[in-house]
Amino acid sequence: MSTIVIGGGWSGLAAAVTLAANDIPVTLIESAKQLGGRARCAPFGDDTVDNGQHILIGAYRQTLSLLELIGVDVDTALQRQSLSLDLRSPKGNNLHLKTPELPAPLHLLFGLMTAQGLSLQERALALKFCTHLAFTRFRLDEDVSLHALLIRHRQNGRLTKMLWEPLCLATLNTPITKASAQLFLKVLHDTFNYQRQHSDLIIPKISLGKLFPEPAMEFIESRGGLVMLKTRAIGLRVDNGRISGVHTEGETIPCNHLILATSPLGTKRLLDDLPPMASICHRLAQFEYEPITTIYLRYPKTVKLSSPMIGLVDTHSQWLFDRSFAGQPGLIAVIISASSELITQGKDAIIKTVVAEIAALYPDWPAPLDVQLITEKRATFVSSVNIDKTRPVNKTLLPGCWLAGDFTDTGYPATLEGAVISGQRAAQGVRQEILRGLRE
Repeated sequence: MSTIVIGGGWSGLAAAVTLAANDIPVTLIESAKQLGGRARCAPFGDDTVDNGQHILIGAYRQTLSLLELIGVDVDTALQRQSLSLDLRSPKGNNLHLKTPELPAPLHLLFGLMTAQGLSLQERALALKFCTHLAFTRFRLDEDVSLHALLIRHRQNGRLTKMLWEPLCLATLNTPITKASAQLFLKVLHDTFNYQRQHSDLIIPKISLGKLFPEPAMEFIESRGGLVMLKTRAIGLRVDNGRISGVHTEGETIPCNHLILATSPLGTKRLLDDLPPMASICHRLAQFEYEPITTIYLRYPKTVKLSSPMIGLVDTHSQWLFDRSFAGQPGLIAVIISASSELITQGKDAIIKTVVAEIAALYPDWPAPLDVQLITEKRATFVSSVNIDKTRPVNKTLLPGCWLAGDFTDTGYPATLEGAVISGQRAAQGVRQEILRGLRE
């Protein structure tokens, strides 16, 4: 019998690839017609775009290793650059921070010391804060909101608005007043505390589907695995207190081991009728979610940004990406994280607002030729204070059943790296179970 993975997002694919790499027969079931989950492709006229613009950082070691494992040429598929933050405001409050070729964490400290757009006092306060974090190993005795932590360390309003809040929204997709300071510090720790390259920004030069889901599917199938698209799991089969199969709309597929790599809501739906899973289902019901809205603006091919990525403050728009680096000249992606309040205004109002903001910042640009808005309503779970106490571990109380997904207890917020780590952990758990069974 094969191991079954339900869910073809990045966590499910990471689990299936890890199993296949260890010569464990695996069947991956995905209800959609394409793999990728929330990081999938969408049509835009005669072209395709990502469901949302994603970036990686150099600290995403598991993701980068996994891409290499399945045969992706990362030097060709990814654009890597040293950390450089360029944030602009229509009010003229701009910030530019660039890290030099120095060992970590000196590169960050030097970048803060020389940041343009911050006063001498603001730079001194930021340096003092970062030094304190290094001495405390980026750990808190008790989790608090990031906003509360910044106030405690005198990160004044402008410093927060120009530096910490944009980084919080980009990494946690959670408003700064609700965001877990400990989760944010975990990202800072892994990004800036080890090697300088870990803070590099890595932008895919190809669509996310071509970057991971497509080569992952080829890898799984080349190792004897099976990928079943447009196949919805509607229930689980349990015999003698152990997982024994998955009910789909057309058949029951037997298995000895199962990895549920579905969303918290999808996972709860499949586990609700199983008494051993009551505690996990209670945890899954506690999650809240934040959307991410992406607006694609198609301009003439001559329109471009001065760098691949620019941040905005004092606007609804938060980040601009120039898709010319991905072979789509003239295409600008506008990202709005934690957009729950904004989406209540409706699609037309959002587009009008964003187009006006971009026109104000770049008055020489012509009007966009075409616009597409994509909102992922449950893009991530809310990384709220003490959320790690709610997140379930990979192993469940039902023998043979494992959980995977960025919402599990990875120590990271809802990121691609967190998804990959969770899938790999679940797969390694299955592998250990199989090895124990062989020894017995």
